[in-house]
Amino acid sequence: MKKVVLAFSGGLDTSYCAIYLSKEMGMEVHAALANTGGFSDEELAKIEKRALALGVKSYVCLDVAQQYYDENIKYMIFGNVLKNSTYPISVSSERIVQATAIADYVNKIGADYVCHGSTGAGNDQVRFDMVFNILCPQAEVVALIREKRLSRQEEIDYLRTNGVDFDFKKAEYSINQGLWGTSVGGRETLTSCETLPEEAYTCQLKETDKKCVTLTFEKGELVKIDGVEYGRIEAIRKLQDIAAPYAVGRDMHVGDTIIGIKGRVGFEAAAPMIIIKAHHTLEKHTLTKWQLFWKDQISAFYGNHLHEGQYYDPVMRDMEAMLEKSQRNVSGDVYVDLHPYRFVVVGISSEHDLMSSKFGAYGETMSDWSGDDVRGFGKIFGNQVAIYRKINGDLK
Repeated sequence: MKKVVLAFSGGLDTSYCAIYLSKEMGMEVHAALANTGGFSDEELAKIEKRALALGVKSYVCLDVAQQYYDENIKYMIFGNVLKNSTYPISVSSERIVQATAIADYVNKIGADYVCHGSTGAGNDQVRFDMVFNILCPQAEVVALIREKRLSRQEEIDYLRTNGVDFDFKKAEYSINQGLWGTSVGGRETLTSCETLPEEAYTCQLKETDKKCVTLTFEKGELVKIDGVEYGRIEAIRKLQDIAAPYAVGRDMHVGDTIIGIKGRVGFEAAAPMIIIKAHHTLEKHTLTKWQLFWKDQISAFYGNHLHEGQYYDPVMRDMEAMLEKSQRNVSGDVYVDLHPYRFVVVGISSEHDLMSSKFGAYGETMSDWSGDDVRGFGKIFGNQVAIYRKINGDLK
């Protein structure tokens, strides 16, 4: 009997795959859930129970939350990564770590096949296929939902025929919740003009009084909230708990998919958006002009490459090295005010702050230079263009 590792989430698609792989294809099914930190203990217990009820040969939960932070989230913070200046690539970055964990498990148990439940209409199929082809090329990739072009009802009918009648109610909105944010898809996101209604979001407005929060960064990483030290992942979760009741970090993202079509999705990412904006503000005070410039160029490419599943391109390691090196002085406190539906980064305090009054106050006073210095500088600074005009005339 051939072994197959099924990337299992407990939803309709992977439940269908579990039965079909066993009954129709005669395979020994080993279900594996790659947990990047988006599941509660109750959810994990429910998924395990469902997997075993489907008759799989084995089930395992692969805890890769720390790996997700160390290999992805950390660099997305360093780079202030927002896809199209909007989306903190919440789901797409998770998929790479999940696919990697599944591929490693395939190699560990010597499976002949690896199966995922992606459809043929989205980005995830490419991300999973690509990682599997790179890390476990000996295992044949099976994607039943994509290959059989199944409708949701066809999957439900098949499962019921085989004695499985889980409560697969079609939700009005598709929710993908994770450590680095939650994506929300629905009828409105299939249009170019409508927005998601309030009830579509998992976090509702509960707090209305302004709250001041102090975030402490150490070499680019969030280490304290209001003076209390947390582990890296715990800090993200703590900030999410504090900020989510203010319903902040919501937006609509429109982007170019890997398969060439435009895609639109809603998201809510209170902690990620606050961390990125707070971190960026701290960087604007502690990095030089050209550090900031080149980081912007690299971060845009890094985020796009990660979004498209190209994590294992060696150029990603090169960019990570630069991003990490750039954080050596990005330490200090950032002050954030929370309000209903919005947050404000008020300011920073850092021993590495380059906006030091002892060197002068912009538009007010000067300390280390005189008016004559500036007069000469202004002449030299524009000298090249002045020469060009004298030789060529019109500058337009």
